[in-house]
Amino acid sequence: MIRSLSSAVGVRLSLCRVIGTLPKNVLLVNALLLILFLSETYGGRVHDLRIAEATPYPLPAGSGLLQDLGFLSFTLPEVEILMPTKKPRGAELTLEQQRANQALHHRRLRIEHVNSSVKRCRIVKDRIRLWKEGVRDLVMEICCALHNFRVRLHPWLPMI
Repeated sequence: MIRSLSSAVGVRLSLCRVIGTLPKNVLLVNALLLILFLSETYGGRVHDLRIAEATPYPLPAGSGLLQDLGFLSFTLPEVEILMPTKKPRGAELTLEQQRANQALHHRRLRIEHVNSSVKRCRIVKDRIRLWKEGVRDLVMEICCALHNFRVRLHPWLPMI
């Protein structure tokens, strides 16, 4: 599942429901909307930032990483972090900041489409009653591989 990440531009959280808790995975998605990296599955109440810090990302120097405010203090050496600007308390964002946030929103929306494509496999979002060690990770890997197969078979418009 792990591939070369020379053009990785997106990190986004993928949530799926399993037996009353919300297992989480972090996905790295490139500009062609292919999933390049899938983290381990974390169960229970684990914050997105803790998952990101515990996962070794093999990103090359000079690449860009699009992330949302759930990863606020997460940084990687020699990697450009693209994140929306928060509205300051009691003030408004400038027109330039609003437009930059809007541009990032359109890119993040495409990553949400990737999440929806993975969740098209209902086993990811429904209850999984398979308790054997590693089965949930395997199910998520297979669903991500099916997404990549669909995108290679019928390519989506690339993310700008």
